[in-house]
Amino acid sequence: MRSVDRYRNSWRLRIPPDPGETRRIERWLATARVFLAISTLVAIRMDPTELGHSWAAYGLFVFYLANGILILMLLRRRQQSTSAFRLLVHAGDVAWPAVISIFAEGPRTPFFLFFFFVLAAAAYRWGLWETLGTAAAEVALLWLEHLVVIQLWLQPGGPARLSAFLGLRVNVNEFDPNRLFMLSIYLLVMGLLLGYLAEQQKHLRAEKAVVTGILSRVRVEAGLTGTMQQIFSETMAMYEASRLVVAAQEARSHRVFLGELDRAGSGTSPEFQWLDARRDARTYLEDFPGEVCYSTTSDGKWTTLALDHYGNQIPITDQAPIAKLRGTQDFNSLITVAFLFGGEWRGRIFLFNPSWRGEKQEELRFLLNLVRQVGPAIYNVYLLHRLRRRASAAERARFARELHDGAVQSLIAVELQVDVIRRQAEANRPIGAELGRIQGLLREEVLKLRELMQQMKAIDVDADRLLGVLNDTVERFQRETGISARFVTDLDELDMPQKVCRELLRIVQESLVNVRKHSGARHALVRLGSSNGKWTLTVEDDGKGFPFTGRLNQQQMEDAGKGPMIIKERVRLLDGELTVESTPGQGTRLEISVPRGEVPNEF
Repeated sequence: MRSVDRYRNSWRLRIPPDPGETRRIERWLATARVFLAISTLVAIRMDPTELGHSWAAYGLFVFYLANGILILMLLRRRQQSTSAFRLLVHAGDVAWPAVISIFAEGPRTPFFLFFFFVLAAAAYRWGLWETLGTAAAEVALLWLEHLVVIQLWLQPGGPARLSAFLGLRVNVNEFDPNRLFMLSIYLLVMGLLLGYLAEQQKHLRAEKAVVTGILSRVRVEAGLTGTMQQIFSETMAMYEASRLVVAAQEARSHRVFLGELDRAGSGTSPEFQWLDARRDARTYLEDFPGEVCYSTTSDGKWTTLALDHYGNQIPITDQAPIAKLRGTQDFNSLITVAFLFGGEWRGRIFLFNPSWRGEKQEELRFLLNLVRQVGPAIYNVYLLHRLRRRASAAERARFARELHDGAVQSLIAVELQVDVIRRQAEANRPIGAELGRIQGLLREEVLKLRELMQQMKAIDVDADRLLGVLNDTVERFQRETGISARFVTDLDELDMPQKVCRELLRIVQESLVNVRKHSGARHALVRLGSSNGKWTLTVEDDGKGFPFTGRLNQQQMEDAGKGPMIIKERVRLLDGELTVESTPGQGTRLEISVPRGEVPNEF
């Protein structure tokens, strides 16, 4: 029973029970109790000889059924189930099989299912030792009641009184100690098996709760260092380690990174710190025994337990890496576990001077499983931040390119034109036309810079603000460009998701930019509406139009390589439909329809 002791001593079982789950368990047991009572009454009705037509037995079964219904009603009305209430109910369940066995021909009772129910209830509520205790209590009650019955039988007139009360033809010879002894053995073995299975299930649930709790510490906004701080602090606390060190090496560059959490140096809330890895890098990345191992020293001798990738114990051939590590770290015991993240990072986590009360091999298996499940979460945070850095770099490069190709080139052109004006002024030539060109060029670049800054700026718009923001956007476009523009809508309120609001605003902004840059239009119209379960957005102008005539949907434009590329991409993200109607020399009409409902996952 070594595994039983480890379950009782494991830190993972210190997780407090969930009151809601406890209440649900009690309700399930109460429902099963009522069902068992009704089924038993039906069975007795079909074969009354099982109870010998005893009015007392029938009364007890009716009382048991009423008790079960009362418990079920109380559990439905109460918000929580207290320990005292559960113990009281369980005590009644323990006493019931022993009492009913009196009316069912002693140890050859056909109501053995009641014994099974009370053992299953103990296993479901608690675990191994409580179930064994319940089985022992059942055995004690059985022996006690049969001893009492025998004593009453031996008294003068006892057989007649017992037969009249029980409604059975009682024969003291039927109370065979051997049969009662076998029934006791059955109950104890059944209690052991049910309790052991329940303890195993509780063990697995506790492990899942620990892993889930640690995974909940992953926060993308906290960054890689903050995430490692949270997860490794939890791991240190679980194993009561004095210090934790993580060593990781990048596969491509072979760079090594060292991080440390030191409880002794940082109080109760250690802070994760990156260390200089140049000196001791190879010491932490040696070939330590197994995927996970535990080592301790006594009188200068090392004792090591190592497990392979599958959690099986492996023989120890070389303990030199552990002894070498002790030259850089002061410790008497050590746990180290390997990790591999996406084929890009490999390394080890070291827990110095750990302390736990469970079985070492099982604890090492759990730590290996924990690293495998938590590792991808850390790696995802790393990938996300790397992606954000690359996206930021790409955006900065695009911004620099826009400035270089736009504002910088325009300023150079302005400089050249100013030089021309200076020479014309020296020669007393008219400079009005040149000043007009410079003013137009500067005005164009101001608009481009504003559009560029608008693209860089984050948009915070929801359904309550969208109509006002769209109206302001169109009015500002008219003021800055001199193009007559209007925004019209027949909607008073919107129930549009925020992400759809943001993308529709971006589409309107991009459409107006295209009108200013390419169309040469004098009028523009933006309309937002709703019809047939879809949001509809229309942008019209009276400009040059696209280099095609007619009406094309998004797929046709994709096949022909035509249409506004950025707008097509934004409409696709919305799972919408884009239609462009173009008449060269007369204008363009963009129609966007977006289904009302969930935003696509890819969006």
